[in-house]
Amino acid sequence: MAGEQQDLIKRADGFIDAFNAGDWQRFAEDLAPDLVYEETGTQRRTDGVDAYVQLSQGWKQAFPDARGAIRNVVASGNTVVQEITWEGTQTGALEGLGGSLPPSGKRVNVLASLWISFSGDQVREIHHHLDVLGLLGQLEALPGP
Repeated sequence: MAGEQQDLIKRADGFIDAFNAGDWQRFAEDLAPDLVYEETGTQRRTDGVDAYVQLSQGWKQAFPDARGAIRNVVASGNTVVQEITWEGTQTGALEGLGGSLPPSGKRVNVLASLWISFSGDQVREIHHHLDVLGLLGQLEALPGP
């Protein structure tokens, strides 16, 4: 059992590495065709690989230098949980947070967790708990008092 969980952790880590590199082919290779992705901070949900890859590419377009650094990881059964720090500079428009935020040139450092559920070798579900309030605050996109 421990060996299987270590394999899942390695696959989940590779997923973040592929995002960091913008390697969309590698990013998508372990995703199940019927993947479900939910982003709790934005209330966005996608169904299927193409929709999820497009959403992820949107983040990379808004933050071309975006990188996820895994701070902690836990595996149990078929689920891997990663505590991540996302860092990047918003040089592109950020779509989908109640509209479009124009490029700000601001650098962000945001905490998140990814809950990645596998079925065999494929990722079936991803729940991304992202500190959107912190993100918007760092982008100075929140209304004033």
